Amino acid sequence: MTRTLLFIPAFATLALAGCATPAGPSESRLELEAYAAECRERGGIIQPIPGAYSGRPRADYACVISGQASRL
Repeated sequence: MTRTLLFIPAFATLALAGCATPAGPSESRLELEAYAAECRERGGIIQPIPGAYSGRPRADYACVISGQASRL
């Protein structure tokens, strides 16, 4: 009986958290897509930076541009 009473608050919390999630794409996901498009325009691709987990795409991903270096 007491085990059941302990699980009820935990289940209720998880159920409410599921209802609180946004229906559309998250802001960071939209920012990541914009960053990827900007990187592609420059001739690169985005790659995750190992160990970077800030939730900000420009801090967590690097725009890697491969090709020949310019002689500027």
